[in-house]
Amino acid sequence: MQAFGIDRYKGDVTLRNVAEPVVGAQDVLVRVHAAGLNQLDAKLAQGEFTALLHYDMPLVLGHDLAGVVEAVGSGVTRFALGDEVFGRASDFHIGTFAERIAVPEADLAIKPSSLSMVEAASLPLVALTAWQALVDRAHVGPGSRVLVHGGSGGFGSIAIQLARHLGAHVATTASGHNADWVRELGADQVIDHRTQDFESLLSDQDLVIDGIGGENLAKSLRVLRPGGRAIGIAGPPDPAFARRIGLNPVVRLVVGALSAKVRRQAKRLGVEYSFLFMRADGRQLQEIAALVDGGFLRPVVGRVFPFAETPAALQALEHGGIRGKAVLEMPV
Repeated sequence: MQAFGIDRYKGDVTLRNVAEPVVGAQDVLVRVHAAGLNQLDAKLAQGEFTALLHYDMPLVLGHDLAGVVEAVGSGVTRFALGDEVFGRASDFHIGTFAERIAVPEADLAIKPSSLSMVEAASLPLVALTAWQALVDRAHVGPGSRVLVHGGSGGFGSIAIQLARHLGAHVATTASGHNADWVRELGADQVIDHRTQDFESLLSDQDLVIDGIGGENLAKSLRVLRPGGRAIGIAGPPDPAFARRIGLNPVVRLVVGALSAKVRRQAKRLGVEYSFLFMRADGRQLQEIAALVDGGFLRPVVGRVFPFAETPAALQALEHGGIRGKAVLEMPV
C-alpha cells in the first residue's frame, strides 16, 4: 500500500510502498479516509523528539485519522466491520498518512455522526489535548478564568470552545484580523498578540495553556492568581512527564533540567507549571464526539490537502497562518 514517511530524521517526506498492516488481537484495521495534520508530525520528522520518542526507520508519519473499519482482531469488542471511526493513534502505533493502518482498539471511537470524515480527522489530537488540560488536569468549571494562547490555531480553536462549554471565562491571544472569529468560538476577551501585551491586560487567571514557550510562558506565569496553573503543551517537559513515559533515570535528569528554570519561576510566584503531552484515549474521544453531535463543539478545518500533496501540506503547516486545522483527504 502507499504511505508517506521518512527514512531518517530531517530527511525528505516521500511516497513509498509499504507492507500491509499486521492486525493484532486488540487491533482494528482502518481504511483511512482523512488524516489530520499536526505540528507534532512536522517536528517528529525533524527529529525534535528523539530523546523522548525513538522510532525505528523507515517511519510512516501521521497521528490523526478518520475512516472505516475493514477488519478487527480476535480480542476486539467495541468495533465491527463497516464502522466509521476516528482517533489519534498512540505513540509507536502511528502511521495515518497511509491507505490503511492497524490501530489499537483503545485509541478509537465511533465518528461523530454529524461530521464528515475530513472534519472528524481534524479533531483527535487537539481535542484530546484540550480535554486532558481543561478537564483531567485543571478541572475547569463555572467561573474559572482561562487564558488560551493562539486561539485561531488548531488547538486553540477547540480549547476555547471546550473551556466556554465548561463555564469558564475565556481569554485568548490572536491576531487582530481573527478577533471577531475567535469571539464567535466563545472567547470573552481577545488580545492582539501583535499590538498588545497580554501581561499588562490580564491578571488572576486560574489557568493558562501555552503552546509557545520561552518568554511567552514566563509572562504567562505572572498573570496567574496565587495557586494558579500553567500547562505547557510545547514544552519544556517536566520530571513528572519523564516518569510517566518510563525514561531511564539519567534521561529523566536531563529532561528535568529543561524545565528547571520555569519551575523555579513558578515556585517563586506561588503558581504551578506542568507539561502535557497528550495520550491517545478512545473513551475520552467518545465523550468529545457526544459534545460534537450535541452542538457544543465544532471542528475548524482551515485547509484540505489531497493525499498526494502530503509533503507540501507539512511545509504549509510549519509556515503557519492556517486558521484551525489542516487535513489530508485520501482517495477512496
